Amino acid sequence: MDSLLRARGPYAAGSDVVPWARLALIVLAGGFVYGAAMGLFGVRGLQALYSAAKVPVLLGAATIVCLPNFYVVNTLLGLRDDFGAACRAIFAAQATMAVTLAAFAPITLLSYASSDDYDFAILFNGLAFAVGTGAAQFTMQRHYRELIARNPRHRIGRVAWGVLYVFVAIQLAWVLRPFIGSLRAPTQFFRKDAWSNAYVVVFEMLGEFVSGR
Repeated sequence: MDSLLRARGPYAAGSDVVPWARLALIVLAGGFVYGAAMGLFGVRGLQALYSAAKVPVLLGAATIVCLPNFYVVNTLLGLRDDFGAACRAIFAAQATMAVTLAAFAPITLLSYASSDDYDFAILFNGLAFAVGTGAAQFTMQRHYRELIARNPRHRIGRVAWGVLYVFVAIQLAWVLRPFIGSLRAPTQFFRKDAWSNAYVVVFEMLGEFVSGR
């Protein structure tokens, strides 16, 4: 973990060796640990198990879904030769996010023990993901610094990845909900409207708000 966070050894930016299996294992383990803690609101063991499975899926699947498009973007920008290094930056960033989330697990459990407010639980977990995202971006910048120095067009590639990943991750998180089981609802893996579109729902809510005014 120390080598990953400090970008040293096999995790160093520009290293010829890319420890794909280790990075994937870190994402799986870190996501599982935090997902289990995240789902323990209301002391529901089954919901904790569901959430433990969902968080690694969220982090991993969002990345895998975005990679083909990211490959095309890099090719169009003339950066295909650096695609492996760009992927190393992405996977290192995801692993950093998983580690950061796992480090939040004890604090999350303490917050649950301190309050039974469902909205507070959602807000706190949102904060944990925001901090994890910030840590991931710090790692990504460390890896991309060398790429941008080599070719400034990598800035465009990095922005394109960020926009694409956020777009996909929001919809995927919507499909996988609930991550935190409500005490007023039964324990379940998916909600009834899980396969709806997050963006359509948001636009409908905005439309109702505007028409209501």
